[in-house]
Amino acid sequence: MSRSPSLPERPRLDLDPDMSPSERLAALREHHEQLREVNRTLEEQLDAARQRHQELTDEVDKLERENETLKTSSLYVATAEEITDDGVVVKQHGNNQEVLTELPTKYTESLEPGDRVAINDSFSIQDELDAETDARAQAMEVDDSPDVTYEDVGGLDEQMREVREAVEEPLVNADQFEKVGIDPPSGVLLHGPPGTGKTMLAKAVANQTDATFIKMAGSELVRKFIGEGARLVRDLFELAAEREPAIIFIDEIDAIAAKRTDSKTSGDAEVQRTMMQLLSEMDGFEDRGEIRMVAATNRFDMLDRAILRPGRFDRLIEVPKPDSEGRTRILEIHTRDMNVADEVDFAALSAETEDFSGAELASLATEAGMFAIRDDRTEVTTADFEDALEKVTEGDHTDGVPVAFY
Repeated sequence: MSRSPSLPERPRLDLDPDMSPSERLAALREHHEQLREVNRTLEEQLDAARQRHQELTDEVDKLERENETLKTSSLYVATAEEITDDGVVVKQHGNNQEVLTELPTKYTESLEPGDRVAINDSFSIQDELDAETDARAQAMEVDDSPDVTYEDVGGLDEQMREVREAVEEPLVNADQFEKVGIDPPSGVLLHGPPGTGKTMLAKAVANQTDATFIKMAGSELVRKFIGEGARLVRDLFELAAEREPAIIFIDEIDAIAAKRTDSKTSGDAEVQRTMMQLLSEMDGFEDRGEIRMVAATNRFDMLDRAILRPGRFDRLIEVPKPDSEGRTRILEIHTRDMNVADEVDFAALSAETEDFSGAELASLATEAGMFAIRDDRTEVTTADFEDALEKVTEGDHTDGVPVAFY
């Protein structure tokens, strides 16, 4: 416990009757300065005391609030199931107990069926909660404006045209479809080897249309508890409706849309239940408005026929590994920000990288830059690319190095 600072000693003035007027005046001035110094010290101590008093007051207020919180009963999360003239039916989470309780006047206008509320032990509504978003935040990647453009995609001109017709055109030129009298394709499925640019195609279209890009891996839809996967599928489509214009992109869709078998295990049954929910959402999502759906897989042979029928995915677009001209273009894209020597011949490199995917070509450019840095150079030469090619092709280049998705 801190002790209060001691008060400064009060100065005293003793005047000698025999002093001359000038000496008396000097003594009075000295005494006046001493009094001013004491006054300054007292003011500083007073300011410090006031500050300490405020700090203690704030601490007392905080402790009082914490004490009140500890004495207050915890609230329970519930859902407003139905609003009637007699009140509101709430269902408590966890035990699913339904109770008819009074609807507070302050929530009469704002509360709607399906909203989350906080209730006390008497089931009285104490607060209105925001919509639950935890599952979405954990499993979905939402990008309001992807930074990938068509110029970042190389060697996929034909695939890009088909994706733009099916995804971009309905978002930016919906009137033309109405004039022609046809409905736009309901979905696009991109299939091909890993690293060929399927995700980049979807992001480039989202960038062009200023649409929200909502990405989810199919494996994320396979959940531990019964019903969670189906619920996440519903959340996916609801989030798209909230953020439209939006593009839903489901990667690795084979994780939940594989061919159905006669397996009776609970795990397989839950995966199939999730797929049925996805099929239901796609069928019931006909009037999408400004929402388009794209999916991707590198195991096209595993997909169930139900997911491939027209009306769900009307366009099945193969995204193959790039040809020689495509590989040259991809190398140019991934080296446009690099300090590359004029001697580097991308056409010759393209000939040496047959059967490379876009992701592996991106890795090749990165490795060439790393060799230049290793030699303390700022310019990347042909020798660097040759060394990088040798490193990347050690063994099977499709499995030899971890690369970023292209």
